[in-house]
Amino acid sequence: MAILLQAKDRLLSRLKSLTKIQLKQRFNHTLEPQMCREMCSDSFNQEVDVSNWKTVDSRNFGITRAMIPQPSWVVLKILKSQGFQAYLVGGCVRDLLLRRVPKDFDVITTANLKQIRRQFHRSEIIGRRFPICRVHIKGSVIEVSSFETVAKHGEGKETILLSQMPYGCDEIDLVRWRNSIHRDFTINSLFFDPFLNKIYDYANGISDLRCLKLRTLIPAYLSFTEDCARILRGLRIAARLGLSFCKDIDTAMHSLSSSIERLDKSRIMMELNYMLSYGAAESSICLLRRYNLLKILLPFHAAYLDQQAGKITAENPMMLMRLFFNLDKLVSCDRPSDYTLWVGLLSFHQALVSDPQDAFVVWVFASVLYHGKWKEGVKFARDRAKEPVKFVPEISGFSEIESDEQLAVKVTELALSVQDCVNDLTKASSGCVFVSKKIERNVQQIFDVLVNSIESYNSGKRSHIIDYDMLGKGNLVETRFVLGKIILKTISGGLVAGEEEMPEVLHEDSVENYLAKKNRKRGLQPSSAELKLKTAKKCKWTEKFSSINHELSMNKEDVVPKEEVEEIHKAVKNCQLPDEELKVRTTEKHKWIENSCHFDQELSINEEVVPKEGSQQLGEETQKAAKTCQSSEEEI
Repeated sequence: MAILLQAKDRLLSRLKSLTKIQLKQRFNHTLEPQMCREMCSDSFNQEVDVSNWKTVDSRNFGITRAMIPQPSWVVLKILKSQGFQAYLVGGCVRDLLLRRVPKDFDVITTANLKQIRRQFHRSEIIGRRFPICRVHIKGSVIEVSSFETVAKHGEGKETILLSQMPYGCDEIDLVRWRNSIHRDFTINSLFFDPFLNKIYDYANGISDLRCLKLRTLIPAYLSFTEDCARILRGLRIAARLGLSFCKDIDTAMHSLSSSIERLDKSRIMMELNYMLSYGAAESSICLLRRYNLLKILLPFHAAYLDQQAGKITAENPMMLMRLFFNLDKLVSCDRPSDYTLWVGLLSFHQALVSDPQDAFVVWVFASVLYHGKWKEGVKFARDRAKEPVKFVPEISGFSEIESDEQLAVKVTELALSVQDCVNDLTKASSGCVFVSKKIERNVQQIFDVLVNSIESYNSGKRSHIIDYDMLGKGNLVETRFVLGKIILKTISGGLVAGEEEMPEVLHEDSVENYLAKKNRKRGLQPSSAELKLKTAKKCKWTEKFSSINHELSMNKEDVVPKEEVEEIHKAVKNCQLPDEELKVRTTEKHKWIENSCHFDQELSINEEVVPKEGSQQLGEETQKAAKTCQSSEEEI
């Protein structure tokens, strides 16, 4: 009997030691990122290293309450007023630190899910493994999670670690830390308390952001094994933010790439939509291809890229990448598209590769979608489609078709081919199926107008400005317009003739620009874009006044000498504006012309000559404006 008891005690001792080793291997990766993954001793006597725990003032990074959208701020205030702790958490804190526009603002609180739901009339609890409460407020949906959810899920797993926490640690620190170690990446484990202006970092997430490096909180292989969706999420974050992977992640992604086939197709669709609809489609496709995920998700397009990889030149670019490059120029996190747009682009490109088309047919196809009218689209294509389109194998040649009837047949055939390619994405032969039948029907409706009575099609937009609210909702008219715009820009090599290009969506667009628009009613300061516009207009008027002053001075005796006028002109010409300001000036072209005409008309009526003193004062103001324009981009 004694022997059996001794054996039992030894077995329990070994099991405890093994459990401690596994816990250390899991959690110590976060607390000591440089530690190797080899097993250490049989005993786990090391205390948690709190030296990596950091609390920083958000204002040191330029982050203030004013950057929080009104719906999220209301949710935070209500929870706080009821005695709960509430924080912004995850990607929004990361993006605010990087001065980027967050995709959404997620909230986490010490209240449980039932308590959260009681605080808001329009809310529901969703999810099974990690349920959250979705709060509908002021036209937005805010996802609110509870610390209690993660605590219950990991109950008992951190008992050993928590028992060794050093004396003096705040209880809420333990709550936040325990939540952070269950997150996917260090840069997503940050908490922001807008009431105290504090950011809590328990895993060196801020340091990783400074290095632009993506790192998991536990060994990458274990992390991706627990949830293979983290592979797609990691690629998405890296593509959008330009992050590099540590060797641990790189190896694990190559090893476990095939595991994503086990994911539900709705989850795959959601992750791909985040990749391709928010301004990072081109870089996302490159990363998917690098880690052999494109062969699983889109085998046809993966084979195309592999085939074209050795043939790409400046004269023969890859059409697929150019299509998504132009898509990225039109969408961003604060103005995304619907999934129907990128699924339509993939299907359009697949149709061209499967059956190469005449360049003029593609011109008409895109132009009719863009203009929303058959006759106007054909006329536009005939006027503009003069230069050869150099895409191989998608384009077979160029031959302007004289008959509109024959042209309508060709365009209809192409539209039918695109619809067939949409259908192919729903079949198992196309790889890991993630396009549902509902999505198939929605995308095919985009091209119905080119199939049914195409010559009578006449229901386009009234303006050439993108309505991003309608685009994000999948409005058919708006999606057709943007799809046609992207194709036209791709085959024409740039600006769509007949319109001025809108300022590009910059990934580096500051948070203030985005949130100043959202929070205009809250009395925030003007956005930097507005300040740039004001400066550009000032420089434009300075140049106009200088030119008029020079003309007047030629016919008067008591006027400014010619040398002074030339110096003024030189100062204005040397005023170098940043690229973004030049784009803003382009978009305001018509407004300046109207103002200039109005000024010239007033001047001709009065026929007054500016006296020398007034001219000198004008020259001084002109030189001052020129110096202002020479300010650095950072100052602006």
